[in-house]
Amino acid sequence: MKKTLVIGASTNPERYSYLAINALKKHGHEVVAIGRKEGEVNGVEIQTGQPPMSDIDTVTLYLNLAHQEAYYDYLLAMKPKRIIFNPGAENYDLMHRAQEAGILPMEACTLVMLATGQF
Repeated sequence: MKKTLVIGASTNPERYSYLAINALKKHGHEVVAIGRKEGEVNGVEIQTGQPPMSDIDTVTLYLNLAHQEAYYDYLLAMKPKRIIFNPGAENYDLMHRAQEAGILPMEACTLVMLATGQF
């Protein structure tokens, strides 16, 4: 299974990041999460800031463009295999930088990918 980092994680059950954490866990993926506030979703601790991460296969972004720039170097240094830009998180600058670093950028919806077996 793919160790996945959810950035923009929230404890609000109406947020897509919350739904994604639950769906990823349901499909057997190891999940780590970063959000603006600490908390917990389905046993996944939401951390803040830019904590050390290792062995991340996939980053799934739930941050809008205005909040992503602070994470550029952090994400690229992590060297995940791919970064999923969920609807509302599209960022062509970061997508280009990721591609140059050998990271696959994807404009997609994590929830749809999981539901259709494309994750």
